Amino acid sequence: MPLVNVMVNNRAYTIACDEGEEEHLRQLAGHVDGKVKELLGSVGQVGDQRLLLMAALLIADEHHEAANELQQRTQELGELTGNHGVIASRLAESEAVAADALEAATKRLEGVAGRLAQA
Repeated sequence: MPLVNVMVNNRAYTIACDEGEEEHLRQLAGHVDGKVKELLGSVGQVGDQRLLLMAALLIADEHHEAANELQQRTQELGELTGNHGVIASRLAESEAVAADALEAATKRLEGVAGRLAQA
């Protein structure tokens, strides 16, 4: 199991991860470090534990918002998919009605043409 050294708030941490996940872990740590730096700019140095907790809460809030957005978009997609089925069905019905009307008009025209030919 590889060990990865990461920096958060200018402190080094060694974290174990699965094989091949080293770069992903570094990116995640970079994201956490960015949140900690944001917090440092707004609340100042309030201690590592509190900064890390606040950063974790901010990230959890972002995750929660993203999960809610995904759920909303998934629901909208389901509704659109359902609407697509209804519209496709109506289109098929309209095409059938139009085809029937065209066939009836063709028969009437053939009848008129036949009567004209006999006249």
